[in-house]
Amino acid sequence: MFKNFKENYLIRFWSPVPAIAMLGILSAYYFGITGTYWAVTGEFTRWGGHVLNFIGVNTDNLGYFKIIGLNGTPFSRVDGVMIIGMFGGALASALMANNIKFRLPQSKARVFQALIGGAIAGFGARIGMGCNLASFFTGIPQFSLHAWFFTIATLIGVYFGNKVATSKFFRSKITMQKVSKIRELEDLNKNAKRNFIFGIAVVVFMIAWIVSLAFVNIPEGKKIPVLSFAMLFGVAFGYIISRAQICFTSAFRDIFLTGRGYMARAVVIGMMLSTIGVFSYIMLGLPPKIMWAGPNAIIGGLLFGFGIVVAGGCECGWMYRAVEGQMHYWIVGIGNVIGSTILALTWDSYAESLATSFPRLNLLSMFGNYGGLLVNYLLLVAFLIVIIALEKYYLAKRRNQFSKRSN
Repeated sequence: MFKNFKENYLIRFWSPVPAIAMLGILSAYYFGITGTYWAVTGEFTRWGGHVLNFIGVNTDNLGYFKIIGLNGTPFSRVDGVMIIGMFGGALASALMANNIKFRLPQSKARVFQALIGGAIAGFGARIGMGCNLASFFTGIPQFSLHAWFFTIATLIGVYFGNKVATSKFFRSKITMQKVSKIRELEDLNKNAKRNFIFGIAVVVFMIAWIVSLAFVNIPEGKKIPVLSFAMLFGVAFGYIISRAQICFTSAFRDIFLTGRGYMARAVVIGMMLSTIGVFSYIMLGLPPKIMWAGPNAIIGGLLFGFGIVVAGGCECGWMYRAVEGQMHYWIVGIGNVIGSTILALTWDSYAESLATSFPRLNLLSMFGNYGGLLVNYLLLVAFLIVIIALEKYYLAKRRNQFSKRSN
């Protein structure tokens, strides 16, 4: 019995639709329990702020850090411990499935893509006040109009990012080499058993950490050990995205490349499920997270969509791939931190003209509570229709190209 459970749920990859649906439901509960939404790049920006402080840069007068806060450490902030939990959950998942192998980028162009693309995505995410999570997957269920601006712009950015990423400049220059000796295969069964034990050890360690956080001081203004819950949710988020290989980059990039929109459709379904849960908590008095619906959201979405395709991974995608041993994605992550830190350093020079002088538009305030809920669902349905239409168009285009080559 355990063997079947292990094979079906701990080793095999999961189907994206139920996995993303689960993420949508969990993200709603995460909002209700912690009071904030599932997001990562804000914390990455704080990491950059700590680096700036370490090298002697005074961040006290930087407006962006006044907005997102820089108090404490990653071990004492909700977002910080949640991200640590995500890495822990993804690592446990990869180990138990024996899906870890150290891999270096295969060309200098790939290193350039990872660093520059990651930096562009990081900058775009933070000027747009969120990434594929806070300004998309968890931002839209918050009823913030800025998230819709960001999402539409991201789709356009992904389209142009595809054009660049598939150009001759970024094509691999690697040539096949003839080998004179056959390499002996590793004892995969032995490695699998060892890594599975390591994965269980990571789970036990994370559980112990979660329990220990339940006994630390409860943060001011909170009635529960919110750090403990944040890490628990983080482990769940990380485990799920790793097991289902969920990447928002591939979800929308694949529509334009291959006409496959399965993952993108799953993402919309996840947001539909999350929306009603978030709405329930808002009706109970929890304030939604609403950001400026200004040019910053559009510019941010364009840069983010372009950057994640060039880099080859979004903020969720690079995290689980990095713990699988793919060094390319550690470089993407470093690029994300660099890009978001550059945004924080330069924010004050354009914040008013691009963001802070524009209103924070809440669909529930604009159309009434149930009217806003209806509008959000209508927009999600429209978004799903657009995805299906694009999927059919690019699938037919790909088939025609294949037919011409065959003839």
